[in-house]
Amino acid sequence: MQTEPGSSLPAGRWPVFGHTWAVQLLAKTTTPAAEPARSGPRHAYLLLGAPQIGKTTLAKAYAQALLCTHPSERPCHRCRACDLIARNAHPDVQFFQPRTKLPNKDDTVVDRLDGKILADQADVLVHEAALRPVEGRYRILLIQDVHRANDTFQNKVLKTLEEPPPNTILLLTALDRTSVLPTIVSRCQVLNLRPLDVPTVEEALIDAWGAAPGDASLYARLANGRLGWAGNQLADPDSRRRRTEQLQSLWRLLAADRVERLAFAETMASDRSVGRDNRQLFGLLELWTGWWRDVLLFQADCPEACSNVDQVAELQRQANFLEQDSVRKLMYTIQRVEQYLHHTVNTRLALDVLVLNLPYLQSKPLA
Repeated sequence: MQTEPGSSLPAGRWPVFGHTWAVQLLAKTTTPAAEPARSGPRHAYLLLGAPQIGKTTLAKAYAQALLCTHPSERPCHRCRACDLIARNAHPDVQFFQPRTKLPNKDDTVVDRLDGKILADQADVLVHEAALRPVEGRYRILLIQDVHRANDTFQNKVLKTLEEPPPNTILLLTALDRTSVLPTIVSRCQVLNLRPLDVPTVEEALIDAWGAAPGDASLYARLANGRLGWAGNQLADPDSRRRRTEQLQSLWRLLAADRVERLAFAETMASDRSVGRDNRQLFGLLELWTGWWRDVLLFQADCPEACSNVDQVAELQRQANFLEQDSVRKLMYTIQRVEQYLHHTVNTRLALDVLVLNLPYLQSKPLA
């Protein structure tokens, strides 16, 4: 869930699509310091939700509203504070993100997929939290993906949360409560962000990304409520081609024998582009899960709820030629394989199990 903030937005409009309840709750705390303290911000907020659902976008918008210099309509998108935060350049807003060491180097790069937030970053955070604001009313520390922090980092953050410095606000993002120390969760105001509905994502893609209506409709349905994911797909000119190729590979496997299926599994397991954390493979499993969900929807006479709206004819064909029970069992297998791949498991064996459990397309429609 993301849109580029800028001067085109009217004053007072948060650069956020959806999550109206969260915006309204946070907006009530952005009053000037002269107003009653009870209306001011808490010292820490924990934003929870799926990847690319809009946690960081909401956190940045809140930082804009807190530091904006407009007397009433915040964020105004015109003042120096709003502009600097939009460009990640405000001296009172610091980011702490998962990082990975470069091969054969001491340098690190931001890596929100595989990286970790390390102990030395905690030392920087504690130091930054103790400083007074340079330009604004508050010093804001945004910790992205705190679930990827090691125990040392989380324990040091806990000390800061227990004795928060004045005028310092911590904004943390994570996937869910269980991935963060309970003692950290208990010291934050928790906001659980839910997936956006399809019309909201579709409208945002058209208005903020300039998407064609057909593309917006497709990606809004495929996004599962994650506007950030949909925006990334639109920005990638090869995304639609890759998706079509991956679906076609799946369809060919339905008619393939065991030898061909195992060959596909071997190729996927040995493909270097899969990466050490199987990120490409997880993307493929997500695509397959969405496809088989749509097949089940067609078999249940609910085609209007499907996501792959550009492949209706093939969905109908497979719904007619496949046993509903075999599709349900396959979806369970995909879920199981995905869980295995998040742990120490032989990727090749997991893929062998998956492809051998794919149903075989019948030669005639089922009665």
